[in-house]
Amino acid sequence: MMKRILSATLLAASLGTASLAADAKRTDPQIAHIAYTAGQIDVTAAEQALKKSKNADVIAFAKTMERDHKAVNDQALALVKKLKVTPEDNPVSQSLSTQATMELTTLEALDGAAFAKAYVENEVAYHKSVNDALANILIPSAQNKELKSLLETGLPLVQGTSEHAEHAEHLASMIK
Repeated sequence: MMKRILSATLLAASLGTASLAADAKRTDPQIAHIAYTAGQIDVTAAEQALKKSKNADVIAFAKTMERDHKAVNDQALALVKKLKVTPEDNPVSQSLSTQATMELTTLEALDGAAFAKAYVENEVAYHKSVNDALANILIPSAQNKELKSLLETGLPLVQGTSEHAEHAEHLASMIK
């Protein structure tokens, strides 16, 4: 559990770094890259869960994560293509990817109930961190109205009151 909290803290710090430095005002191409990266991290984690888990509830949850986050990322790709914008890699995206790789490696070493519990706990923490970053950093920083609207559309996927967060929290309470 402490590792989950540490991972969530590192993720929040990675996302929060964007608001700390005065010269760190994120551009729309950077915001698009961060949002896409965050969604792809959830897709990749779901794919791992689908391969490793035998728990029917975890499998159903992972399928939802994969489907919904792929759909939002597909919308994001269509929007950047329409706007003729190239998402720009940046330190926040890179930090997110690094943290996700470390978490996937940790999860890969687990099996059975230990994997299911760790995966679901990570999803709870991850959704809370991404929700905070969307609401407090990415959406307020977005200049393009269509990008801002897409981010606002994706926000309910990860908000504490969303189906994803509630489902993850419910699963976390059930898995011993």
